[in-house]
Amino acid sequence: MIHVTIYQNENRECVGFRTEGHAGYSVEGSDIVCAAASVLVINTMNAIERYAQDPCSVISNDEAGLIAYYLVNGYPSKDADLLLNTMILGLENMADDANYAEYIDLTFEEV
Repeated sequence: MIHVTIYQNENRECVGFRTEGHAGYSVEGSDIVCAAASVLVINTMNAIERYAQDPCSVISNDEAGLIAYYLVNGYPSKDADLLLNTMILGLENMADDANYAEYIDLTFEEV
């Protein structure tokens, strides 16, 4: 199962996230749930770097399926906020879908 924790500040703005694990929907290389979650997460990080340029910290480990991403300032710019909320929307849709809910767990935590 993919575990995703969304970190929010006191204003309920996303200031980072942590993904860990593998979906187990199918064999490695054919797992559409892992692929979908990976695309949402990695594209969001790349888009923030290119379009928002908010300073961030990233830790990753491919074997563990780990990505820990944090905005250094603790507050997203307007562009980063939109991009992060778009990622969250996609992950929520996956977690709420009866076909994929057992493969992804999404939680929110105030930091």
